[in-house]
Amino acid sequence: MAPFTVLHVCMGNICRSPMAERLLALAVTEQAGPVGADLVLSHSAGTGGWHEGEEMNPPAARQVRSRGGSPDDFSARKLRAEHIEAADLILTATADQYDYVVALRPDAADRTFVLGEFGRLLPSVDPSTLPAVADRTPDAVYERGVALVAAVAAARNGEPAQAKDDLDDPWGRGDQVFARVGDEIQSTVLPLTAVLLPPLP
Repeated sequence: MAPFTVLHVCMGNICRSPMAERLLALAVTEQAGPVGADLVLSHSAGTGGWHEGEEMNPPAARQVRSRGGSPDDFSARKLRAEHIEAADLILTATADQYDYVVALRPDAADRTFVLGEFGRLLPSVDPSTLPAVADRTPDAVYERGVALVAAVAAARNGEPAQAKDDLDDPWGRGDQVFARVGDEIQSTVLPLTAVLLPPLP
């Protein structure tokens, strides 16, 4: 059960998904303080294993650091079925990676989204319909998170992701591209965090 677990997936697990992992972790800490790590687990993996054991790509690490997060102690890994099984929400960089996740674990389809797709659908959910988080216990945040994922899945209504929902692959490109991808990641993970961890009464 708790903590609410978010798995980020890209291709090599050195650029997009590690940025998303650490930027969500940063948002959670900024919203909930040091206890945030006990409430939301943010981690990542890649559909390919070419970079297993490597650090975050340097321009990706620069983006995380410049936004107040930490790229330290990151180690790339290949996505495995058990990672998917243990996740409450899976956010992929692209529709191709969504397909890869669902091929590995068809039962994960309703909790797997392209990151931009999740961000696009999130405003259609009324936070007042979700379980309240009066005291930010891990169990309360978990229950709210699971209900939020179900609500976003219902809003999707079986429609496929749109091309604009994909994150560009910035690997081998300049800092400007990494900055744009970082902005796009934050445009989803910041609202997600705000809904998941509303201000305490």
